[in-house]
Amino acid sequence: MPRCPDRITRLFRFIRPLALLLCAAGAPSAFAAHAYSQFGDIKYPAGFTHFEWANPQAPKGGEVQLVAPTRVTQFDKYNPFTLKGTAPPGLTGLTFESLLTGSLDEPTTGYGLLAEDVTVSPDRLSATFRLRAEARFNDGSPVQAADVKHSYDMLVSKQAAPVFRSVYADIAKVTVVDARTVRFDFKRPNAEAPLVAGGIPVFSRKWGGGKPFDQIVMEQPISSGPYKVGRVDFGRDVTYQRNPDYWGRDLPVRRGLYNFDRVTYKIYKDSTAQTEAFMAGEFDYVQVFSAREWARVYRGKKFDRGELVREELKTNNAGDFQGYLINTRRARFADPRVRRAIGLALDYEWMNRQFFYNSYTRVRGFFNASDFESKGMPTPDELAVLEPMRNKLAPEVFTQPVPLPPVTAPPDSLRGNLREARKLLADAGWTYRDGALRNAKGEVFTIEILDSGGGLARIVTPYVQTLAKLGFRTEYRVVDFALLQKRLDVFDFDMTSLRLVGSEAPGAELQDRYTSRAAETEGSSNLMGVRDPAVDQLVDLAVSATTRPELVARLRALDRVLRHGHYAVPHWYSGSFRVAYRANRFERPAVAPRYYQAESWLLATWWRKP
Repeated sequence: MPRCPDRITRLFRFIRPLALLLCAAGAPSAFAAHAYSQFGDIKYPAGFTHFEWANPQAPKGGEVQLVAPTRVTQFDKYNPFTLKGTAPPGLTGLTFESLLTGSLDEPTTGYGLLAEDVTVSPDRLSATFRLRAEARFNDGSPVQAADVKHSYDMLVSKQAAPVFRSVYADIAKVTVVDARTVRFDFKRPNAEAPLVAGGIPVFSRKWGGGKPFDQIVMEQPISSGPYKVGRVDFGRDVTYQRNPDYWGRDLPVRRGLYNFDRVTYKIYKDSTAQTEAFMAGEFDYVQVFSAREWARVYRGKKFDRGELVREELKTNNAGDFQGYLINTRRARFADPRVRRAIGLALDYEWMNRQFFYNSYTRVRGFFNASDFESKGMPTPDELAVLEPMRNKLAPEVFTQPVPLPPVTAPPDSLRGNLREARKLLADAGWTYRDGALRNAKGEVFTIEILDSGGGLARIVTPYVQTLAKLGFRTEYRVVDFALLQKRLDVFDFDMTSLRLVGSEAPGAELQDRYTSRAAETEGSSNLMGVRDPAVDQLVDLAVSATTRPELVARLRALDRVLRHGHYAVPHWYSGSFRVAYRANRFERPAVAPRYYQAESWLLATWWRKP
């Protein structure tokens, strides 16, 4: 099924380049270094020639044609950092750069990109970046410290999407030391803060010609990345042209990367049109999210003859989180017993058999298949984190195992789950009478499940039917993506489906997803409306972790508390990427990266076959 990533997932591609989390190297130092790692050793020493998952001899040339996500049916701006409107697919990852960049085999290490070195003060209260003299924007002008400060200032202003203010909350100020040196001062010692600073997308202060930032709409970015916007069928298809004068092509962190001369994204109105277009040869590569389509549609004579290739790419990535998010700002969803009852109505085992060909794994929590997933009863290191906030937490956090999604496989059953749900609803003041679930005032419990594109229809329908057995009056509403985003921005929804890409080192983005401050900020990613002092404290502890064991214990505690809150109805995730592409067109490095997203790996390292 197609999935709709949240804004933080999309925008964090800038903050943590190549969709990895940048972290830094060992103990803080007072000397300049080519890389920075928060918890462990740096794999690639100073003077390294290239990443081992890249081919430095990869030829440049040719074109790759991709398809835009089905949620994107048009675009109407070239500024991806503002709240309103939709930027074209691919714009951020291909055209913008940051001071540091990640490696696809180290989730917690960043290497100099625009910056030739970074110095972190011994007290961890500042990080100083020295820019490369050769760094250039696509208009030929040098990248200077003033541009870095300008980028930061714009992103934390009220003219930009509020996610940036959340993520950059620990940055106190940015100072231009000289033309090529910029210093970030932090509000507190924070091992991750230098990496968040190093991941800020940098653009020229000339972009927009002095306009207010939120009025920069149609002006194409003045940025430093390997590609520039090329041919455009505005609102529909977009092509990015590799910049022949790209300043960083010979850097170790860029050698063998971004090999296509042109990258084109084509936009289709729905998944059916998209699939038919791929079969007809209109584009080269697609990632398939629907298990049904993968099993039944992406087969046939063209695959048998070898014209098309279908492949399941295995990864070591942390599992994604996906589920129906419940908007707890609505009074009828405020009681966790009600939210738990709503979750008991989902028959995942039946769906996995009937719809998904048993190809998925059930989502259990917010950090699936990672070191950060909480299991069973609290461990001693979790208890050490949780005990100081005992008076803020429900007793079951300490006395019961972490909640797991309900199951319907014997000896359990959907009937038994619904009996439990009815009791929970009754305890919360909702009983079935006069043909509906009603409270003491006689008000009917209604639910609107909001979606764009209609991809959830066949999955939502049986869920709605089961909810009806409990007395819920549920409507599945499909709207255009732009309207969906607008409603989510102002939290005008009951439930919606969302996918959060798994991370090997969660950090600053948690502030935008789960804190009380974000819950009150329109446009934030805290769609569930989590407002819990204990969660706020746990997020703060996770962001300020100075060792990997600290991070693990604090995130497990966070996962445990969130799961006891029943803020979402867990869905499912896959441990591989299902991709299809045209045969004999591409080659890729012999060494695959350890952590990656399918499309970004293709764009970064594959090349057109001569």
